Amino acid sequence: MLERLNFIKQRFDEVSDLIIQPDIISDQKRYVELNKEYKDLRAIMDERENYIKQTQRIEEAKEIIADGSDPEMTEMAKMQLEEAESIIPGLEEKIRFMLVPKDPEDSKNAVMEIRAGTGGDEASIFAGDIYRMYMKYCESKGWKTSTIDYSEGTSGGFKEIQVEVTGEDVYGTLRFEAGVHRVQRVPQTETQGRVHTSAATVMVFPEAEEFDVEINPKEVRIDFFCSSGPGGQSVNTTYSAVRLTHIPTGLVAQCQDQKSQHKNKEKAFKVLRSRLYDMELAKKQEADAAKRGSMVTSGDRSAKIRTYNYPQGRVTDHRINLTLYDLSNIIDGDIQRIIDELQLVSNTEKLAEGGDAI
Repeated sequence: MLERLNFIKQRFDEVSDLIIQPDIISDQKRYVELNKEYKDLRAIMDERENYIKQTQRIEEAKEIIADGSDPEMTEMAKMQLEEAESIIPGLEEKIRFMLVPKDPEDSKNAVMEIRAGTGGDEASIFAGDIYRMYMKYCESKGWKTSTIDYSEGTSGGFKEIQVEVTGEDVYGTLRFEAGVHRVQRVPQTETQGRVHTSAATVMVFPEAEEFDVEINPKEVRIDFFCSSGPGGQSVNTTYSAVRLTHIPTGLVAQCQDQKSQHKNKEKAFKVLRSRLYDMELAKKQEADAAKRGSMVTSGDRSAKIRTYNYPQGRVTDHRINLTLYDLSNIIDGDIQRIIDELQLVSNTEKLAEGGDAI
């Protein structure tokens, strides 16, 4: 373990030196990449220092016990040895997971899209509930959210809504939420108390930088229109809303959240870049998942991943067979435990794939 950590320290020292070089600072793409690497390596270096400290405590305690000339010191050394030896296994496990190669997309910001699926008005209401759940979760993480585009449901909630989320390791955390979310409950519109099943689809795209995807302006059709509000009414009479159509792929991105046409256009291009980037990423994830036999990241965006059962107060994640009877807190944004479990399974799969290399 220590040999591997010392090898990583060499890379850390190298990166520390590189990020202050003028030619690296002037190359935006390279500078961003190295900064992300530096942050990841810094966290491993902190654990390396702790690991060295604990191994030194073990060696020191063994020397005192071997000497045995001072009974009181020997007793204290035995306690120190026992404590340090109990810390080492957990520390090694933590470091092993930290050494799992990270996907380069994990540290990116994300665009989250929530769409009402089957179930009519109730599906739109549920899409609104899911949206609020994620907004509360993002707030608890200290992430910033900004609405890009939305279409409200006729009885509340949303037919669809797109949100930009910015912060630390946003995509790496939220990517596990992509898929079909199903709800089982008595809808507000149900008069006979029957439980209905509705669904909402969540899509999460890594936000692509300009240097990740190059878009030829000649291949994009730009349409301007008036922003619309609740019930389809026009919010303003200026053509500030922007719709972009990428002609080669047919992908569409639009934004009507800002009053400025220029800002809406900028946001729409950001979404279009992210969609194009995600198209390629989805192919890669599907190939990787097939190779690894992954339960968590299959690349299939239509897979049913989670059920929220209101009569039983139950939430079940079908990918890892995790069931929690804590629906009220989960729908209120407390989803960290589910995400932790999914990340653990994903990292374990990667560890198994890496074998003894890690």
